[in-house]
Amino acid sequence: MSYGVAALGVLASADAGTVYGALDRPAWAPPAWLFGPVWTALYATIGIAAWLVWRHPDRNRVRTALIWWSLQLALNLAWTPLFFAARQYGLALLDILLLLAALSTTMARFRRLSLPAALLLVPYLLWVAFASALNASIWHLNTCASAAAAIPTAA
Repeated sequence: MSYGVAALGVLASADAGTVYGALDRPAWAPPAWLFGPVWTALYATIGIAAWLVWRHPDRNRVRTALIWWSLQLALNLAWTPLFFAARQYGLALLDILLLLAALSTTMARFRRLSLPAALLLVPYLLWVAFASALNASIWHLNTCASAAAAIPTAA
């Protein structure tokens, strides 16, 4: 399922490299080529973590944990079209902040069932936190800053 989300994300971001390259970005923004390999590895850990939890015998707790896992994955999927296709950087930021909250809850639920599963999500959490800061910076540089520059000043 995690690679299904990845595939849908690729379809929603066909021109992501062009869009990303045209944006004003902070000096610490990674190069566009880095995102593909990072997400490929992260989606593998996301899937393995869910599999480890799915194997736990307590089906009620597994169900709840996997509902949270599915929610964070849906928020992950929503971010790409918001950011790249719609270019709604503020809404994408709201989405990724909700993703962080859902992912944190997922990790807490996973921890109760499988410590390795929760630990597999740590790189994902760190990357999403970094991506949140990058999203906020891009939103500011491309939306807020340009809107402020367009406001006429009194002479």
